[in-house]
Amino acid sequence: MEPQIRLIDVRAEPLSLDEVFASVQDDRAGAVCVFTGIVRNHDQGEAVKALSYSAHPLAAVRLREVAAEVGAAHHVIALSAVHRVADLQVGDLAVVVAVSAAHRADAFEACRSMIDRLKREVPIWKEQSFASGQIEWVGA
Repeated sequence: MEPQIRLIDVRAEPLSLDEVFASVQDDRAGAVCVFTGIVRNHDQGEAVKALSYSAHPLAAVRLREVAAEVGAAHHVIALSAVHRVADLQVGDLAVVVAVSAAHRADAFEACRSMIDRLKREVPIWKEQSFASGQIEWVGA
């Protein structure tokens, strides 16, 4: 069984956990693992004032490639990943990844691999503004 890539997107609109979760549902799946990345109010001991994500125009293409590679390396049924690019507020969803598999161990391993590789390999950058006035680019 070849894994299906069901939903891959890099978008400015708010993300929906329900949309991503539903996209990997399958009668063959005994497990769905979902990761959500949420904007927090601090980083490295400093208060975060504002946060903005931007991406290379081909970020979604690379995200799909990563999903295909993760799917090929793990026993999964379906994978989905959506990342937001916009000005975000504390509590906003920045990224949602979901993986379905017949068994939980496979779903957990693939989901962790997917988010770790997304953060390392997909050209999406975060600009953080701290309460101190310092600005930091992450992933650039």
